[in-house]
Amino acid sequence: MPVRVQTEDFDLTTEIAQLRAGFPKIGAVVSFVGTVRDLNEGEQVAEMALEHYPGMTEKSLEAIILQAKSRWELFDALVIHRVGPLLPLDQIVLVAVTSAHRGEAFAACEFIIDYLKTDAPFWKKEQTPQGARWVDARVTDEVAMKKWVR
Repeated sequence: MPVRVQTEDFDLTTEIAQLRAGFPKIGAVVSFVGTVRDLNEGEQVAEMALEHYPGMTEKSLEAIILQAKSRWELFDALVIHRVGPLLPLDQIVLVAVTSAHRGEAFAACEFIIDYLKTDAPFWKKEQTPQGARWVDARVTDEVAMKKWVR
């Protein structure tokens, strides 16, 4: 499956090995792992809870992978995104891309990450000493996404 939304953690080494298995033409594997920070916007974060719409979220992530494959020559791509309560240092997301060459793999991985930060149907709520708050996309994430508009 190129897309998984799950509560369970993932193992980077295992996921990359499975993505590469049986593809000797792969010359580049680029991956990104996002983690929960203990500090955001100057406040301590004790926990982050991620919510999504099952079915809709997976279709949205599959669509962005298809778009990446139409822009760059990729062999495959994988997105694993966790939901539910997560603590600082927990892994949130894995994006991994395979290609013959690193340039295409780096660009596609960055494109998918930028989409995840701005347009993917996930909602994040942080628990801080001041109470719970929803997390919005950052202006810098919105600016980053604009570079991909055709």
